[in-house]
Amino acid sequence: MTGARRSAHRSLDIMGKRFSFWSFLALLLALIGPLVVAIAGAGAGPPSLFRHALGVAAITLMVIVAFAVSILVDNCRFRDLGFALVSGWSVPIGLALAAFFIGIFGPLANWGLAWLGRDGFEEGLHRVANFPTWVLILTIFVVAPAEELLYRAYAIERLGALIGSRWMAGVVSLSVFFLAHVPMWGWAVALTTIVSGGLVTVVYLVRADVVALVIAHVITDVFGLVIAPNLVR
Repeated sequence: MTGARRSAHRSLDIMGKRFSFWSFLALLLALIGPLVVAIAGAGAGPPSLFRHALGVAAITLMVIVAFAVSILVDNCRFRDLGFALVSGWSVPIGLALAAFFIGIFGPLANWGLAWLGRDGFEEGLHRVANFPTWVLILTIFVVAPAEELLYRAYAIERLGALIGSRWMAGVVSLSVFFLAHVPMWGWAVALTTIVSGGLVTVVYLVRADVVALVIAHVITDVFGLVIAPNLVR
């Protein structure tokens, strides 16, 4: 009995060195922070450029804090936080994912929402319709990588280390990712992120390459939020 207690105590010490209390707080920030920013932005009345900039700055700060805590406090390496398999394949994988989302998934999602009689992506697009194009592009180049770094790379690796399962961590991060899209896009559109987010989550779990996901996310959002609306107009 005494030996079992000592073994458990040593295991707890090992886990404590690998996952500190501060890293636990950083993990909560990574998972819940973007959701709080999304709720605050959606519930503060008509969108304004100032509030939008504050939200983007807040999400940027979350990425910096989360990664800084794990690297400086828990001695994690970048490869431990989503960069383990970054290589020359990152670009073609990212481009292939973007092509799938733009050419196949996007049209199917729009068709499915229309068939169900639900509003499509127009509600969310309306919220940013009056923003200058350069603001939208800058936002995409900040927020899209931030979402992949927080929800995929950071949350899966650090939560996986905490609970002992990267796949279960992927389920948790995907669930919060879905909720974070509800305030801006509504429940119907947010449900589509379970499919798209689920795909990139599986890709990440199989291949810990967050760079490929960032490439796919940025290209897809630039097309969906900037290029496609301008083509329609």
